[in-house]
Amino acid sequence: MPPLKVLICGGGCAGPALAYWLARTGHHVTIVERFPALRATGAQIDLRGQGIEVVRRMGLDDTIRRSLVDEAGVSFVDFNGNVKATVMANKTGKGTQSLTSEYEIMRGDLVRILFQATKDNAKYIFGKTVDHFTQDDNSVTAYFSDGSSDTYDLLVGADGQGSRIRKAILPPDAPDPYRRLGIHMAYWSIPREEGDDNIRRSYITPGGRMIMRRTHSLTQTQVYFFLKDDSPELSSVPRAPAEKQKEFWTQRFHDAQWQASRFLEGMKSTENWYCQEVVQVHTDTWYKGRVVLLGDASSCPSPFSGMGTTGSLVGAYVLAGEINRHRGDISKAFVNYDKIFRPFVDEVQDINIFLLRLAIPESWWGIAIMQFILRLLCFLRIPQIVSRFSKERDGDWKLPEYPELRETGHSDE
Repeated sequence: MPPLKVLICGGGCAGPALAYWLARTGHHVTIVERFPALRATGAQIDLRGQGIEVVRRMGLDDTIRRSLVDEAGVSFVDFNGNVKATVMANKTGKGTQSLTSEYEIMRGDLVRILFQATKDNAKYIFGKTVDHFTQDDNSVTAYFSDGSSDTYDLLVGADGQGSRIRKAILPPDAPDPYRRLGIHMAYWSIPREEGDDNIRRSYITPGGRMIMRRTHSLTQTQVYFFLKDDSPELSSVPRAPAEKQKEFWTQRFHDAQWQASRFLEGMKSTENWYCQEVVQVHTDTWYKGRVVLLGDASSCPSPFSGMGTTGSLVGAYVLAGEINRHRGDISKAFVNYDKIFRPFVDEVQDINIFLLRLAIPESWWGIAIMQFILRLLCFLRIPQIVSRFSKERDGDWKLPEYPELRETGHSDE
């Protein structure tokens, strides 16, 4: 079969991961990214379970290991910074990861690694989006934001949880794809200070608020604010100008104690700012004709699952495998992609929202009880035992083997 001409919307993690497999098996791949340059920024992410196996099959394990963040574990502190409990990372190579993965990496570093692994065999176009598209049984025509257009065999929407490609293929009567968790978060970087070590600090304060501090370099420390609030109007905060977002978070956390004043001061001048509502994406529609969704666009599991990046890499591997296995029958490829990968997604999206919200108490009494439970669990070494003898959150799902993904040559530019 001749190589396919593929357009991927989104240059984060999922899109380039798919491009890696498709380009190395001879397809002509173009990635269009709305940002004017590679968006190699963002928070600390991790790889778990099958995601680790996928990067090994990609041959990127050593490269990723060289860029890992040294995070030894997680400590829970009170408003004075006193440590109440600590859960260390499971680095035995056996069992499941703990709250800290063995593979912690900055999103920007993983984006750069995937870009370097694909830039010579896939074409990147920055500062451009797909405004709309049309399709028939044989091709997809994409109309771009600069007025140009081109025709492809496949269009892949890897454009995040707010995916415009998903919106275009969902039926008019489709339910809202967002499962809202009633939690909001903000992330930014500040200068590192003495005392910012390789143990993540987590602090809960009344009002359904949580703060995390983690350090990833000799000069930078990351700050995360979490707010538990069901108010529908808060969904609009991430769409407001950055200064308005910062005003909102300052107002809600100005009395949070611990190091909140330091973090809020650093917020004013940070160049790495991000604010979002924590959601999951649930939809029965992963594809339509020759258009298919990937990563957060199809099945965002939320940051609390710890499986977002892993899901993107695993999904890209399965989709590429099925495309190559059924080059002459794309409909079959997409049906199989859905059939094989959805059980994995169902597993990682299975979050107990009640327990998640319970873990962010709203009163001092609730916080005291939570700290007591954590201290008891750590004293009894329960987290270590659970990590040592548990499986990752992929259940019985096994990563498929795709001999079709063995390198067959590169597409021409």
